[in-house]
Amino acid sequence: MSKRDYYETLGVDRNVSDDELKKAYRKLARQHHPDLHTGEQQKKSAEEKFKEINEAYETLSDQEKRKRYDMFGHAGGQQGGPGFDGFDFGRGGFGDVFNDIFEDFFGQARAGGGGRTERGNDLQYNLEIAFEESVYGKEAKLKIPRWELCTDCKGTGAKSATAIKPCASCKGAGQIRFQQGFFSVSRPCGQCEGTGHFVTEPCATCQGRQRVYKERAIAVHIPAGIETGMRLRLSNEGEHGPNGGPPGDLYVAITVKPHQIFQRKGLDISCDVPINLVTAVLGGKVEVPTLKGDTVIKVPPGTQHDKVLRIKGLGIPSLKGGTTGDQIYTMKIQIP
Repeated sequence: MSKRDYYETLGVDRNVSDDELKKAYRKLARQHHPDLHTGEQQKKSAEEKFKEINEAYETLSDQEKRKRYDMFGHAGGQQGGPGFDGFDFGRGGFGDVFNDIFEDFFGQARAGGGGRTERGNDLQYNLEIAFEESVYGKEAKLKIPRWELCTDCKGTGAKSATAIKPCASCKGAGQIRFQQGFFSVSRPCGQCEGTGHFVTEPCATCQGRQRVYKERAIAVHIPAGIETGMRLRLSNEGEHGPNGGPPGDLYVAITVKPHQIFQRKGLDISCDVPINLVTAVLGGKVEVPTLKGDTVIKVPPGTQHDKVLRIKGLGIPSLKGGTTGDQIYTMKIQIP
């Protein structure tokens, strides 16, 4: 029986790049891996297809073998025979792809048993603050509802230590190891779902969930100079992970309420100031608002409409430190 063309087997063109070749192989290897099929006939068919795919990739991923195959076809493409016999797992490329595929299949289950710990979810809290608070900063107290580790059972989900029994199927390992061709691989135990044990009497507080949903009070420092769209990150203040996994992070998203008078322009605080025509022509003093109260500024003679006057250092401090903006006033001449 004649062999199928290797490029056709992998569904690629003859001028395929190395990256495209690897992507095509990984996709097909996942699809036809025997462990993902049930039934004797389906598994047998998948095994044949899997060997065919691997043989094609083993040849085309090697530049020398690919060159010989392009010149002579199957007569020159395989030096080591069909199936796995000619594979060199010591060189880079093919072995790396296999490692990637097994990671996709089995995740972290190969690394150890007893149930996988997972990092908890990150949380976001939307906080609206006043304009003045964005300029000067504040200490905010937040109440964050989240999943936390159950302190009564210390995250085991069991009423007591004696209520935890090892899984008879995996002997407490959380994994079932089996042989697949040349490979010895592990997958999570289906009986205990990879935990390695069963809880015979669940914790009364968390009902065996290992975590409880509760509200936590958290103090947050809002730095001076913050503005809308910025997020503060509080490490490890998110939800606690399953199976004793580490907590995620809490992000506080800031929205600054608009001010009735002032606007932010970079690090400057701006507002319009109406003046009469006499003051604009002859000059004078006008009372103007600031965030710290009213003050008086001098308007020079001959002031034009939209002229900008400023008070140095009365603006917004930089989050990086060392710089503070100004309070700026735009003169608006009122014509009677």
